[in-house]
Amino acid sequence: MKTVAPSQLDDMIGKSLGVSDWITIDQDRINTFADVTEDHQFIHVNPDAAKMTPFGGTIAHGFLTMSLLSQFSEQTGIVLEGVKMGVNYGFDKMRFLAPVPSGSKVRGHFNLKGYEEKRPGQFLLTYDVSVEIDGQEKPALIAEWLAMQMVG
Repeated sequence: MKTVAPSQLDDMIGKSLGVSDWITIDQDRINTFADVTEDHQFIHVNPDAAKMTPFGGTIAHGFLTMSLLSQFSEQTGIVLEGVKMGVNYGFDKMRFLAPVPSGSKVRGHFNLKGYEEKRPGQFLLTYDVSVEIDGQEKPALIAEWLAMQMVG
């Protein structure tokens, strides 16, 4: 993560914060996510049955792809100088646009959309994020992600 002063945020709005490294979404990762979330729908965990679908094989859970945003942000997000704590604040918008086939590589793209100082030293940052699938034009997901950082 890149450390910046709150006074620098205005100059960063609308600009790319960077692109993360690739992460491989293999079947083992998908199966582990299915176990943790108790979502064992066949399109995720049964390669033989999934071959018979329009996907042609197993695909990652949309929420698995979404959950990787935290990892991607470690490489591309920003931390305000003097931050004491940061929390996930949620999403204003999220869309799953393309399935992520098992064995695919994905990476995150981050832009700072805006920010608001909710209270003195409490900054709500809004990121435009997308998750790219290696070799595909359409992203796996796009979202407006909200993160609260407390400085002081």
